[in-house]
Amino acid sequence: MPIICRYLFKSMYRAKRLLSLKRTSVYNNDMIKLSAAKRAIWRRIIVILVILILLFYAVIGNLIVSAALVPSFMRRLDAFEKITEESYSQMIYTDDITENTRLASAETKTWLAENPPNTETLVNEEGFRLVAAIFRQPDRQEHRWAVLLHGYTGWKEEMYHYAVHYWNHGYNILCPDMRCQGASEGDFIGMGYTDSYDNLLWLGVILKHDPDARIVLHGESMGASCALMMSGMEELPENVVCVVADCGYTDVRSIFRKQLKDWTSLPDIGITTASRLCLLARGGYDINRASALEAIGRSSVPTLIIHGMEDRFVPPVMSSRIYEACASEKELLQVPGAGHAQSSYKDPEKYYRTVFAFIESH
Repeated sequence: MPIICRYLFKSMYRAKRLLSLKRTSVYNNDMIKLSAAKRAIWRRIIVILVILILLFYAVIGNLIVSAALVPSFMRRLDAFEKITEESYSQMIYTDDITENTRLASAETKTWLAENPPNTETLVNEEGFRLVAAIFRQPDRQEHRWAVLLHGYTGWKEEMYHYAVHYWNHGYNILCPDMRCQGASEGDFIGMGYTDSYDNLLWLGVILKHDPDARIVLHGESMGASCALMMSGMEELPENVVCVVADCGYTDVRSIFRKQLKDWTSLPDIGITTASRLCLLARGGYDINRASALEAIGRSSVPTLIIHGMEDRFVPPVMSSRIYEACASEKELLQVPGAGHAQSSYKDPEKYYRTVFAFIESH
């Protein structure tokens, strides 16, 4: 009997242990399956979050590109009017600037009535029709030319008040409407980068009619940065003898970041990079390559850099950086009390005296 009891006890103990081990194994398998399910859920959540983040950047990047660089979209948003209104609101309105602006406008109107421009057109390699106004001196003997380059969302007529002074110094003048602006066609506003290649074509037009031309590039804001970018190009003809850069920005990426903050108050948490990639994907250009600062480091063209010290659009420090980086003969004119593109109105006598003294020395 004791032997039978011991046998039954051992059998029961083994059965209980086997049952316990089986339950533990099932439990462990269940836990493994549950852990795998949780990991799968988290993977899905992470993938969804990444897709949503990418979609956000794609949408915001495309929106910024369209709102800042595509005129047809900008018109739907009334962006041109808003930019113009903001530009005027940020200007400096002192009595001397207001009066000098009025006098320059009246002088330009009178001069234009006496010297109507000829309109020239050309088609660039991308098939866009570009337009420029040309003013030719009657004697056509001096071979002096000034190419006047307007600013962002501007047009050639904005540069006519400079043209008056160049005309009075015996210069022939070419004022282009840059890509997507004025009467010129295009896909994206070039911010001076694609315009630099377009403007090489305009230099070719001048040289076709006047192979001995001596050319000054004088730009304002975006036009200034364009002139600086051109100064570092290997293709730039030796006929270009001077650059005058009034309130130009160092590079497109930096001015994008600055304007993004000003217009939207959004921090640049990758938004500029998203805009760059969207612009590239849409067949545009690389804003990282659009750098006046880099170009001026390769330049051998004498360069006069001008900036109003109260500029609220393009920080004056940008011109200081351009001046420091400039590898060619250079001069810096800083105009106290002048806002964006207002240096010629704040102190016109000093402005044009400095411009033409610098040009004539070359």
